[in-house]
Amino acid sequence: MSNRLFQGVVHQMKETIDRTIGVLDDTFTVISCSDLTRIGETHDINSSDVTNSYDGFVRGNISYKPFGQPQHPEYIVFVEGADLQASRYASIVAVALSSIKQYYDEKYDRANFIKNVILDNILPGDIYIKARELHFDSDISRAVLLIRVVSKNDISVYDVIQNLFPEKNKDFIINVNETDIALVKDVKPEIETKDLENLARSIVDTLSSEFYTYAVVGIGTCVNNIKDLARSFKEAQVALEVGKVFDTEKSIVSYDNLGIARLIYQLPTTLCKTFLQEVFKKGSIESLDQETLFTIQRFFENNLNVSETSRKLFVHRNTLVYRLEKIRKLTGLDLREFDHAIIFKIALMVKKYLTANPVKY
Repeated sequence: MSNRLFQGVVHQMKETIDRTIGVLDDTFTVISCSDLTRIGETHDINSSDVTNSYDGFVRGNISYKPFGQPQHPEYIVFVEGADLQASRYASIVAVALSSIKQYYDEKYDRANFIKNVILDNILPGDIYIKARELHFDSDISRAVLLIRVVSKNDISVYDVIQNLFPEKNKDFIINVNETDIALVKDVKPEIETKDLENLARSIVDTLSSEFYTYAVVGIGTCVNNIKDLARSFKEAQVALEVGKVFDTEKSIVSYDNLGIARLIYQLPTTLCKTFLQEVFKKGSIESLDQETLFTIQRFFENNLNVSETSRKLFVHRNTLVYRLEKIRKLTGLDLREFDHAIIFKIALMVKKYLTANPVKY
């Protein structure tokens, strides 16, 4: 990558400096040059020339200026000519290349740093040390959005997301695995969950409408400290997994809005099985057919209102009452009673959870 960076600067300076200019690596091989035919050549200098003359030196008709670490410079600028002007050109080019390399390394290291933070691959005590080294602001509001690609065309979703969020000083796009991309977003302290959901919706809609790629997004909570980014990332993962079980139709799932589903997700499966055995008679929940389950769902959606539910189902009120009585006889729970309805609702969610057997983080 440094080769391409250096070649870009050298090419721009080619018109200004009327000399052949280029860059050597630590093996004294030309890796960038205004004269492309010379790339790959090796210069006849040695390590002592470099380490003993960090301020620059002349060999033959070429002026050299090392840059990088003074004890062990990684690169050397060379300019054709042994005069003072050539030495000055070499110093100017070295400053320019050193600055651009530092800028690139900082950006690259920042992205790796953020990836290590969210994946818990860095010790808590080292987080602040590394953040200071990278001049990284540790105490601003950020949130993690986890974009999971469900189906795609032959496009790079990573590149698409990068183009959507080009502010690389503030926002970081991390490739987690083949399907998951994490967006670490710099946000305002007063931002609300609905704002993050709107942002996620714009990502999903762009991928779908412009690139025919279907994705779902899990949203972690906002955090004000860099060490808490790992928590926000795990929350985004949990949001996706819980959504896959309980909200299969949703493409945007926020950890803040998981409600009781989050509680069920955190329960041990043995406890969930015991709960179902205590609530239902043996085999009673399995005896409910799809039509009955659909009736129950509509009854819950209409706030346990018999008249409204029967109207929405296009059935007579007495037909719905008959179905509810049938459910009561099978399960022992009368859904017209609020307490029984709550137990039944939770039991259905627990059953769904056990059937899905989601991955836990």
